[in-house]
Amino acid sequence: MNLYQKEEIKTFLDKFESRRTQVSDEIDNAVTVILKNIRTRKDAALLEYTEKFDNVDLSAMGIKVPLDVLKKAHANLDPQLLEVIRESRDNIKRFHSKGLPQSWMSWEEDGVVLGQRVMPLERVGIYVPGGRAAYPSSMLMGVVPAQVAGVKEIIVTTPADKDGNVNPTILAAAYELGITRVFRVGGAQAIAAMAFGTATIPRVDKIVGPGNIYVATAKKMLYGQIGIDMVAGPSEVVVLADSTANAEYVAADLLAQAEHDPLASSIVITDSETLANNVIEQVEKQTNLLERSEIIDSSLNDYGAVILADSMQECIEISNRLAPEHLGLHVENAWEAVENITNAGAIFLGSYSPEAVGDYWAGPNHVLPTNGSARFFSPLRTEDFLKTSSIIHYSQKAIQKHGNKIIKFANSEALTAHAQSIYRRMDK
Repeated sequence: MNLYQKEEIKTFLDKFESRRTQVSDEIDNAVTVILKNIRTRKDAALLEYTEKFDNVDLSAMGIKVPLDVLKKAHANLDPQLLEVIRESRDNIKRFHSKGLPQSWMSWEEDGVVLGQRVMPLERVGIYVPGGRAAYPSSMLMGVVPAQVAGVKEIIVTTPADKDGNVNPTILAAAYELGITRVFRVGGAQAIAAMAFGTATIPRVDKIVGPGNIYVATAKKMLYGQIGIDMVAGPSEVVVLADSTANAEYVAADLLAQAEHDPLASSIVITDSETLANNVIEQVEKQTNLLERSEIIDSSLNDYGAVILADSMQECIEISNRLAPEHLGLHVENAWEAVENITNAGAIFLGSYSPEAVGDYWAGPNHVLPTNGSARFFSPLRTEDFLKTSSIIHYSQKAIQKHGNKIIKFANSEALTAHAQSIYRRMDK
C-alpha cells in the first residue's frame, strides 16, 4: 500500500474519483446487445449467453433449479452452518422490521380526506453473485427484507458453474427461506430475463442485489422498465484511525475488503504517522497468511491507500468526500466522530465492530451504495420493497371553497382543461 500525505492526497483523491466517472463504451455496447437479444429471443438467447459466458449448456438440465435439488442441498448442509444461517436470518428480520412505514388517513375540514396507502411489490428478483466466490449472505440480505415487506413472489437468479451446479449453500439458504424458484443464470442476461420475462423466468417489478460491471450496467439501462435498488460498483472500505487504533485490527479490516475483488478499494485515513506505518507493516505481514493473497495484492496496489492527514477533522472531511460503502471508526471517541459523518453506506463504530459483523450477522443490510453514491443512496431496506399510493377525497363543499384558487393556478400554467374540470363542478 502506498502512503499519501500533504499535496499527494489531492492527487490521489482526484485520480481515485475519476475512475467513478469512467464509462466503458465497450461494456455499454455489449450489454445493449444482450438486452435486445433477451427481449426478443427470450430463453433461447439466455441459454446461448449462459453457454458463452459461463461455459455451461443448460438446454438439457434446464434453467430452473429443481425443487429436489434445493431440498437435497438443505438436507446435506452442515447443521451448525444451517443454525448460523437461521440466526443471521432472524437478526436481519428483526432489524428490518423496525420502523416500517404504515398506511394512514387524515380527515380534514369540509369533508376532505387525505392519506397514504402502503403496499408491497407483487414480484421481485434477487440477484445473488457468483464467479470468484458464492455469497449465501447476499441471498439473506435480499430475500429477508422483501419477506418482511410482504412481497408475494420472490425469485432468485445466480450463476452456475461449468457443470451447471449452483453453490449448495446458496441453494440450502434459499430453501430455508422458503424460496423455491431459483434460476441458474447470471450476468446481464439474468437481469434482462427478469426485466422482460421469458417462458421460464417471470417478469419482476424490481431487481435488487450486487453484481459485476455487466450486472450493474444492465440494471442501470433497465431502470424505468423495472425498479432497481442502486447501481453498485466495486466494494470499498474506508477506515478512520487515530493514534489509539490497533494497527493489527485496521489492517485486518482493509484485507477483508481487498479479498473481494481486484477492483475493491481499501483506504485508511489517519492523523498518526506511527499508526500509518504500523498499518502498512501489518498489511504486508497478514497478506502472506491469506489464501486470496494475489487478489489482495492487486486490489491494494491499484486501489489501496494510507492517507496521512494533518488532523482528525481533515480525516473526516476526506472520508465525507469519498462517501464510502463501509466506514470503520477506529478512533478514541467514535460516538463523537460519527456525528460529523455525512456520507457513508454503513458505519462501524469502534475497534470491535469489523465489517464482517455487518456482512453476516448484525442485521443491517450489506447491500450498500458504492462509488460515492452514499451521498444520495441508502442501504437496501424493507422500504425498497414497498410502494405507496396517495389517497385524495374532496367533497362538494371543499371544491366550492377552494375551486377558484385551483382554477387560477391551472390557468397560470395555460392548462385550461384542468381549470374547466374544476369549474364544471362548482356552483355557478
